Amino acid sequence: MTEQDVSPAQGIWSEVIGQPAAVRTLTAAVRAARRALRGTGDVTGGAMTHAWLFTGPPGCGRSLAARAFAGALQCSDPDSLGCGACASCETALAGTHADVTTVAPEGLSISVSEMRSLVQAAARKPSTGHWRIVVIEDADRLTEGAGNALLKAVEEPPERTVFLLCAPSDHPADVPVTIRSRCRPLQLRTPLTGAIAESLRHRDGVDAETAEWAASVCGGHIDRARRLATDPQARQRREDVLRIPRGLRDLSEVFTEAGALVRSAETEASEMHEERNEAEKEELRTAMGAGGSGKGASSAAKGANAALKELEKKQKARTTRSQRDALDLALVDLAGFYRDVLATRFGASVPLNHPDFAREIRGAAEEWTSETTLRRLEAVLRCRTALNRNVKPVVAVEALAAELYR
Repeated sequence: MTEQDVSPAQGIWSEVIGQPAAVRTLTAAVRAARRALRGTGDVTGGAMTHAWLFTGPPGCGRSLAARAFAGALQCSDPDSLGCGACASCETALAGTHADVTTVAPEGLSISVSEMRSLVQAAARKPSTGHWRIVVIEDADRLTEGAGNALLKAVEEPPERTVFLLCAPSDHPADVPVTIRSRCRPLQLRTPLTGAIAESLRHRDGVDAETAEWAASVCGGHIDRARRLATDPQARQRREDVLRIPRGLRDLSEVFTEAGALVRSAETEASEMHEERNEAEKEELRTAMGAGGSGKGASSAAKGANAALKELEKKQKARTTRSQRDALDLALVDLAGFYRDVLATRFGASVPLNHPDFAREIRGAAEEWTSETTLRRLEAVLRCRTALNRNVKPVVAVEALAAELYR
């Protein structure tokens, strides 16, 4: 892939699914960056700038696009805009490149101490690559202090340092306006069903029928499509959620279904991190000299216990966030069901969010009025808002189930 012949399906850009317009913008920026490195252009002007804000709907691939951009900027092939095969491209995508730092908040926010440490690292010159690149996933989770710490670096960027911020398009205002105004915005769109299905077939080896189904019910969420296509438990959890709207027949089922929904999210989060948590603990014990003997063994053991408690605290925050994310996906599925019922009642010629539940949707459309359906949809949206405000999941979901039963 040469600078004169760039296709969104080639090289490192093949990782960015269904975003041809964004890829064109980013490859133009890579060209400008190459000219700046050769001394024939200004990195602070034209198509390239020192700070970017990637926005788009959840699951569209914002962070992956940012990492692909980082890899293309670091690419060691002088005739390529991101070959995808060199060590620089591969390590940037994998998050292991020495000059590409990725911040992915494992708790519910990015702390000021974490951001100060990041800003200090960003001030260093690149060690092996062309640029020092900082990728901040979920930049909408910056605390006020963290945002202020980042602002100074974005206002006065170190030479050859690039900041790539990512935030969902439904919460871009959560990124401080002072930071947003200093970033070049790049809006990603919801990937088309065909693009997601093609990726599942060619990259994940999923059969055509399963790939088409997963792409049609994932709501444009690429990772969700991959989980649904490859994980039977994920498919079962989705089916259990979509049985709720027509399954609440008496008041006792309200609390049963609410509890089941919360437990399902907790189980999914625990399964996701169980192996990683144990590996981290074992690595820490080994680093702290577990099982050793001698003069310093006692003091080392005390230090290990303190470090282990700190690690467990971080792991708990990570699991809590994963629980919230899993529960939010379930609520998105519920909202999609009620949206489909409204679309069916109005005879709208639009694709269903849940085409495999078309029979249940038609039954609900015949049974419910538009007013009661809309009230239920609004209840789901209120529950999502409550969870974002840190209301206890079981309380928020029980209140939701009671609304759905009425």
